[in-house]
Amino acid sequence: MAKAKKITYTLAALAVVAAIGVTGRMWVVMDSSRSNVADDKVKLADFHSSDADAIKRGEYVMRLADCAACHNADFSGGYKIDTPFGALQTSNISPDRETGIGNMTEHDFFNAVRQGRGEHGFLYPAMPYTAYTQMSDADMHDLWAYFSAQKPVKNAIDENAGMNFPYNIRLAMAGWNLLFFDNKAFKPQSAQNDAWNRGKYIVDGPAHCSVCHTARNALGGEISSQYLQGGNLGTWYAPDISPNPHAGIGKWSDEQIADYLKTGSNGESVAAGPMAEAVEHSTQYFNDQDLKAIATYLRSLPASATAKPIAFVMDKTKHDQAALRYEVDCSACHGLSGEGITGMVPAFAGNTAMQNDPSNMIHALLDGARAPHTEGRPTSAGMPAFSWKLNDQEMADVLNYVRNSWGNEAAEVKASDVATLRKATDAGDKLKVPAAK
Repeated sequence: MAKAKKITYTLAALAVVAAIGVTGRMWVVMDSSRSNVADDKVKLADFHSSDADAIKRGEYVMRLADCAACHNADFSGGYKIDTPFGALQTSNISPDRETGIGNMTEHDFFNAVRQGRGEHGFLYPAMPYTAYTQMSDADMHDLWAYFSAQKPVKNAIDENAGMNFPYNIRLAMAGWNLLFFDNKAFKPQSAQNDAWNRGKYIVDGPAHCSVCHTARNALGGEISSQYLQGGNLGTWYAPDISPNPHAGIGKWSDEQIADYLKTGSNGESVAAGPMAEAVEHSTQYFNDQDLKAIATYLRSLPASATAKPIAFVMDKTKHDQAALRYEVDCSACHGLSGEGITGMVPAFAGNTAMQNDPSNMIHALLDGARAPHTEGRPTSAGMPAFSWKLNDQEMADVLNYVRNSWGNEAAEVKASDVATLRKATDAGDKLKVPAAK
């Protein structure tokens, strides 16, 4: 009897300690005292900043944070984001009083952007408040000033209507935040120089690079041990941007990193898919000093442990057929030797970005792709879709040929890999040739 009581008391004590720990953690996660620097009286619809310099700085912050890519150029929202838990639509963040954020005060705005708490409850981490929490008070004040100068747009959005149960219950995000939200402001590291600290601030804060380029666990939390080492982004893949020479950007110079972010191409690789959107709406507007700071920071990171791929040796018949198909369908743009067109069409020869995860190459072949339109490279080339022309095996063979020619070495792309992505992207099947009569 005494032993049973002792066990009961021990379990009760542990439960109390656990409860105290959870309560303490929730207190830290929910702490919004940093927002007290913001005004809590005037609503956005009633506020029109007269500080032209603050509005201009705020526009730059908006570009750093890539607001327009997801919320559209007029900030009316409605952009669909597919997640493993269902589909989200981005909210209307124009100053409209009824359907936008016009009824928010600056204090509310700070809480939404940095703490993930909006007018309808907790926000989903597809809105990268997990990164924006590091944004400075000064940048937030300027961003508020910028939005006060925007036109209200009436567009009602039901953001989480496409989310599966129970993920459509916003309150569930409180538990997610408890597990994964690090509610801390950015703190410069005294051992590093100003360029490194600025680069880290942009990468981890407004530019929210890890949101896409870091792998996530089953609950959607970032795996910190794989920071910036590549992650899935819907049906696309955000590649490794650590200094790994085989899978990452270890062979890129600082100038190539800056050029890629500024123009969408470093002369070899060309941005496509979500990264093309990021370049077009965001990174092309970064000033040269910030681009250099980003390169400085990325260069300082530890390289991922991803090993150099082992080359796949193709069957000679398939190799020859794929070589012919490449010459007929691909070489006009990508070159007979995979050299591409500098700044416009990606090169295949020696392009390490195309020798690792094949998702983006499969995606481009199935659905086509478009390079970003930038001031530096206004002629954005387009890649046509080949889903109608190639079946799964033919597409896999072409990719295996490209990824293992001209000195390239990469693992096998299987027909099943293509089939999986074909289904996920709703790409059509190869057209059937009508039978001769």
